[in-house]
Formats: sequence, structure tokens, C-alpha cells
Amino acid sequence: MSTDTRTNWLFLPDPATARSPQPTGVAYHRAYAGERRRILRGVLAIVLLVASLILFGQLFLDLADVVDERWLNGTGGAALAHGAGVLSVALLIPVSMLLQRVLYGVRPSSLHSVTGRFRFALLGRSLLVFGPFVLVSVSVVPLFLPSPQVAWSSVDLIAYFVISMLLVPLAAAGEEYGFRGFMLRVLGGWTRGERSGAALGIIVTTVVFSLLHGSLDPYILTSYLILFGSLAIITWRTGGLEIAIVLHAVYNTAQLALATTLHVDVAGQLATRDVAVGSPAQFIPGAVLVLITAVIWWATRATGPVRGS
Repeated sequence: MSTDTRTNWLFLPDPATARSPQPTGVAYHRAYAGERRRILRGVLAIVLLVASLILFGQLFLDLADVVDERWLNGTGGAALAHGAGVLSVALLIPVSMLLQRVLYGVRPSSLHSVTGRFRFALLGRSLLVFGPFVLVSVSVVPLFLPSPQVAWSSVDLIAYFVISMLLVPLAAAGEEYGFRGFMLRVLGGWTRGERSGAALGIIVTTVVFSLLHGSLDPYILTSYLILFGSLAIITWRTGGLEIAIVLHAVYNTAQLALATTLHVDVAGQLATRDVAVGSPAQFIPGAVLVLITAVIWWATRATGPVRGS
């Protein structure tokens, strides 16, 4: 089976660079696979990844509290805490690369994609083609699921706008590198077969990451499973994280920007999401993600998952 995707409009190549660190013909999720499955090492890797997420999150929240008390007189708590939280998630990018290098001896650049680089051309095309559909799908949800409005100060609105534009996309990328990147590869190397490795990685990362969001409401949890399952499949089929990052970043950025536009109590919703009640309307973005996943699967139908070359 041919693995050349250069004739496909979606995968038109970036300018030529040095040879990929990914072995020729190896799919993205099999980067750590070898004769030995190294399951104990994989468990350690996953524990360290999740521990890093928790520890950095708590550290940044503590720093935000100190800044708020000493320099802002307690007026910037919600915005600072939100910014600190998303910034700590963005640190999963270097953390995942470091863990990959230390535990598996694989060059950090291979975590971007099977080409060993971040495919900016692919990111740009996917943003133009798929981004508007995700944006619109997120935007229509409040029409069916309105939230109570609260008073916002101009300072808070500006702060959340900056957070949504600058930090939220980085946090979305951090989640992709940590879970659809590093963890998917760890789990993908535990099986003997390529497809079974993909199935294990996609299922486990989707379930774990969905549960980490803290809601067991059937509508909310199912919407997470659809979203993160789609992103994992897209990562597998495209041989990298670029499209998943675009979709996740647009999804999260649109949600936060729209919430502030509608004067929703963002901090309150985040603090009580373990008891939040969902709605079928939350499946609208998921349906769009499923359609995008189907398009990408169709685009790679003749070649299969993009591989190292």
C-alpha cells in the first residue's frame, strides 16, 4: 500500500527539511513500539504526565493567589486563576517532550508529527477549512442552552479576552501533546499489532481525558467522549497533532470568548461542573467533529494513516 500523501490537497507538503526521526513506514502512535512492550515504563510515563498536570496546576494557582493578594488587592482572583490554570496546562508541551526523551530516547521533535516537524501548512489549511464549522457549532449551543448572566467589569472582560486569544490555544495544544501525543504513543506501543495499538490508545486516552474534566453527567460526559475520541482518531490518521490542535483550540477559544460575550458566570460554572446538568444541544459540536473526522478518514482512505518517511 502506498503511503505517499503529497497529491492530497490536505497534505500538500511543507518545505523540505531534514529527514524525519520517525522510522520509515511507522505510524505516529507506534513511535515507542519495539520488541518489548515496556508496560511498566509506560505506566510510569502516564503517572508522571498526570502528576505534572496536577502539580503545575496547583503551583500556578498558588502563585496567582499571591499576585492577587500582594499587588491587586484581591480584585483579580477569577481572571488570574483562570489564566494560571490554562498556562499550567500549556506546560504539558515541554513536559511531554522531556518525558519522551528521557523515558524512550526519542527526539522531542517527533512528537509534533511523523515528519519530525510541526506542519504549519497543514495547520493553516485545516484552520481555514474546518475552523469555521467548529466555531459556528459552538456558537449555536447557547441558543438551546442559555446560561444565567452576571455582571462583568471591563477589566475582567479584557482579561478574559486576552486569556482566550493568547493562552487558551496554548492550553489546547498542551492537552494534545500530553494526551493525543505522548499518552497515545505510550499506549500504542503496548500491543503487538498496529491497529490494536491504535484502538487501545484512542479508547484509553479518550476515557481518561474525558473523566479528568470532572463531570459524570451523561450528556456532558458523552460530548467529551465524542470530542476527544474524534481528536485521537484524527491524530492517528494524519500522523501528527496539527489538525487536532486547530480543532481543540477553536473549540475552547470560541467557548470562552462566547461565554464572556454573553456575560456567563465562567468561574462559577468551572467550580460547579461536577454537578452541572447537560443537554442534547451539547452534541452539536460533537456532530461536527464526527463529520470532520469522516472527511479526514476519507482523505486518507487510499493511503491509510500518514507514516514516517
